[in-house]
Parts: sequence; C-alpha cells; structure tokens
Amino acid sequence: MSSEEETTKLFRIWKTTLEMLRDRGFLVLDSEINMSMREFLDRFGEYFKRENLDMFKTKKDDPNDQIFVFFPNEPKLTIKVAKRYAQRMRAEHVLRGIIVAKEAPTPVAKGAIEDLSKKYYIEVFLDAELLINVNNHMLVPKHEVLSDEEKKELLKRYTVKETQLPKMLFSDPIAKYLGIRRGQVVKITRDSETAGKYITYRFIDIIYYYDYHVLIFAFITPQFYYRKYEIKFFYKKAALRSNKKAIPNET
Repeated sequence: MSSEEETTKLFRIWKTTLEMLRDRGFLVLDSEINMSMREFLDRFGEYFKRENLDMFKTKKDDPNDQIFVFFPNEPKLTIKVAKRYAQRMRAEHVLRGIIVAKEAPTPVAKGAIEDLSKKYYIEVFLDAELLINVNNHMLVPKHEVLSDEEKKELLKRYTVKETQLPKMLFSDPIAKYLGIRRGQVVKITRDSETAGKYITYRFIDIIYYYDYHVLIFAFITPQFYYRKYEIKFFYKKAALRSNKKAIPNET
C-alpha cells in the first residue's frame, strides 16, 4: 500500500472513530467530524505516525467518564503494547480505552487484555472494522442503550426477567460499535410501513453455537489428535429455549 493510500485509510478510520465516540455520548466537536482530508493533513502533517492520532475524550453529561483511544505504530498488538497503554491509563486514572490495531492481537496479548479488563475496560478494533461506519448504514435501525433505571422500568412493566428478553449477540457489530456491555438492554426503533415506527428490546448476552466446520475438520484432520489441539465446542444458551417470554412491540 502506498503512503497516500495508507493516509487515506487512516483518515477514514480516524473519522469513524470520532463518529463512534460521539454516538456513545462522548464530546466530539463538529469541526472534528466534518474535517476534510486537507484539514486532516494540515493538522497531522503529510508523514505522521499512527500514534499521533491518539485521542482522549470525556462524556457530555459526565466529565469524569473518560476514554483513551490508542493507535499503535506496531503492526501487531503484543502484550508489551497492551501493557504500555494500561500503564498510561493507570497514570491518568482513566478506566476505559480503545486500541485500534492493524492486526488482531497475539494470543498472549489477548489474554493480557482480558486480565487487564478486570480493572480497565479495554476494547480492541481492527482497522478493517472502522473503515466504514456500520451505524450509518441505511438498513441499520436506531439503537439506544437503556440506563439502569430504564431497564428496571421495562422489566417491571412487562413482568419479565432480563434473561427472558430476546437476545442480541455481544459480538454483534452494532453492539461492539456502541460499546454495549453484557447485561445491558438495547432499545431498537425501526420504521414500519403500517405502524410508522415500532420498538423492540434486546438483552446483550453471549450466545454460543456449534461450529460444525471446526467439528468436521477435527474429525477428518488427524493432526488435531496427534498435536493435542484443544477444540472447544459451545452450545446455544437460553436464547433458543422455550422459556423466553415475548414482549409486545411498541408502536
């Protein structure tokens, strides 16, 4: 990839990241969102490092709710890089962070990030995930995360438990884009030709499934046995069980 192509790609990623933060309720200026390519180059220069794009934002309604976004120069997200960012977050007393990496983290780094997430909430996005804004697609309805009070009121109104709500996969692109955490409830507003608009709710959970491709590969490929690979199989959880209680759509 040429230097010009790389710069154009980073410009798109940087703008999508800003849009994502704004959609999560962080304070982002219109001048940043609407910045042209020329203004972007004037700000960062013709030849800049990825780390120059690092940003720090605060929530509109809570200045104490802060987040770092890191753009590592390194091609791979290693444990050394992850710990470096965790140290900076610790020094700045910031509990939330996003790492935008060129490639997926190494297995060791992934484990380290999971361990760090016990104290810090660290998300990892790959460049490819931020080249376009999935939330702006014409087929994606409006998603809103309910507050704890709104969630409590919803469950009380319909006399259901949260686990009885229809599920939304934790790894769903929109769930990841909005930074939705396990246990939260999302309000989804869709356009309807008959009702105008109707509203549904989804509970964020992990819904595992059998990976039949892996299953077949494990049986027909002997090195899986001889090299003692550990194959994990996951099963569908409560989302497919009959005890799920329906909630009427709101119009």
